[in-house]
Amino acid sequence: MALSKKCDLCLLDEPSAYLDVEQRLIVSKVIRNVAEVKGISVLVVDHDLLFIDYLSDRLIVFEGEPALHGIEKGPFSMEEGMNHLLKDVEISLRRDDQSGRPRINKPGSVKDREQKAAGKLYYA
Repeated sequence: MALSKKCDLCLLDEPSAYLDVEQRLIVSKVIRNVAEVKGISVLVVDHDLLFIDYLSDRLIVFEGEPALHGIEKGPFSMEEGMNHLLKDVEISLRRDDQSGRPRINKPGSVKDREQKAAGKLYYA
């Protein structure tokens, strides 16, 4: 509903909540398309890395302790922001060879170790 309103900036809080994986991909494409067609900016707050990956061009990362203190960092390009975030949560992402979808590497796997050694946690 928020995307249907006349605005320059649309704020969406957890738009992927309660959706399955396929629905999340569809919603991310709809949000991106509406923003492009209307020529607006959309600020999305979400915790789903797959959803954010499909939807976003830029990323703001928040650090700190929930409800106590925090600091925002960015905005970053997706690569820089995701590398920053993934380093903090100690994971690395690759693209699935067949589907092209993001996949979290198994901690300590060859791919995980290679990407961490190169400092490229986001699709090396």
